[in-house]
Amino acid sequence: MRNLSAGVALLAMMTPSVFAELTALQCGKLLDVKSLALLDEKTIIVEGDKISSVGDGLLTPGNARIVDLKDSTCMPGLMDMHVHLASQYSAQTYMERFSLNSADYAIRSVVNADKTLQAGFTTVRDLGSDRETIIALRNAVNAGSVPGPRIFAATKSIATTGGHADPSNSLRHDLMGDPGPLAGVINGADEARQAVRQRYKDGADLIKITATGGVLSVAKSGQNAQFTDAELAAVISTAGDYGMHVAAHAHGTEGMKRAVEAGIHSIEHGTYMTAEVMRLMKRHGTWYVPTIIAGKWVAEKSAIDGFFPELVRPKAAAIGPLIQDTFARAYKSGVKIAFGTDTGVSAHGDNAREFAYMVEAGMPPLEALRSATLHTAQLLGNEKQVGTVAAGMLADIISVPGDPSADINLMMRVNFVMKGGAIYRNTTE
Repeated sequence: MRNLSAGVALLAMMTPSVFAELTALQCGKLLDVKSLALLDEKTIIVEGDKISSVGDGLLTPGNARIVDLKDSTCMPGLMDMHVHLASQYSAQTYMERFSLNSADYAIRSVVNADKTLQAGFTTVRDLGSDRETIIALRNAVNAGSVPGPRIFAATKSIATTGGHADPSNSLRHDLMGDPGPLAGVINGADEARQAVRQRYKDGADLIKITATGGVLSVAKSGQNAQFTDAELAAVISTAGDYGMHVAAHAHGTEGMKRAVEAGIHSIEHGTYMTAEVMRLMKRHGTWYVPTIIAGKWVAEKSAIDGFFPELVRPKAAAIGPLIQDTFARAYKSGVKIAFGTDTGVSAHGDNAREFAYMVEAGMPPLEALRSATLHTAQLLGNEKQVGTVAAGMLADIISVPGDPSADINLMMRVNFVMKGGAIYRNTTE
């Protein structure tokens, strides 16, 4: 017991502020993400890493530490379904492939994970990072060694030869080589199955494929279909064998149709999504992860001479501005939407800016917040642990000063962050 107590004390010094056995959060308002109601004056009692109760009024249990959030709105910890914690795009990104080592990316990832948590995001899906980097980061966060959000990691994305996530694109011939399933590049159903099994062996929590061309890869097309039906079927069925979901980067219509009909779990970006694709997604129950902020970012940077390679620049200028309109149409059509940003393209810590773009496109503020809490938990299949504030749930709770239903920009001013019962941010004191 003595050694355990010493370890807990050391962990508290290294990472968050861990309160006494009981903590009472006195919330001026509490967002019920199921009913989309803002409830007045609620007290959340936290015991260990779980919520033990949610009571009416501003309660002051004698045996609990009191956290005064009476001027704030409390809500479940936010979740971002599309991040890249080890990267941050800049004008130097394309050359950094030749100058940075895995250790450099690992150090960056620790900094970016903390920024993400401080912004109120307590859970993320990392959809494409170096295997060693992201698995080490995920494990370190889980162990309490470094602060960060709970991470569901895809490790290296799976592509086809010359596809969006082929790491050899644009290299000179003596450096290009012929990457295969180990590197996440496949051709045919057998290699597709091998690549999935390799990701499982590497410790991945889910699979990400690049079903179409992409904006930022140094390749001509940003929207052509890049997987055959047989390859998609092999990826999705094999992932299912290992209990993993599959997310699909997709801009073009044909690639989306193939992925949805094959049983993909989520479409990322979805730029050229048509009414037909939306109908298919609703029929199959496919989730849409919009990443509006990434589209805005690449469009803005495309106007800067020399920021992107010339093969990338026209794709960024054309595709980027379309994503917000696609989101607006998908929302109106009833497609299931889960919050995601593609942060690592845009800046880490700015994830919540996505909410303003969603509201600007027609989604009511509280619905936007539900997309980042209850809906993201449903996409993860983890709604019994996260996504709502209720007794028995993990104590992932944040707050913002004021009423986000009246001003969604308050989501950029998170003043309290608790993850698993530990407090990582409190600027209200």
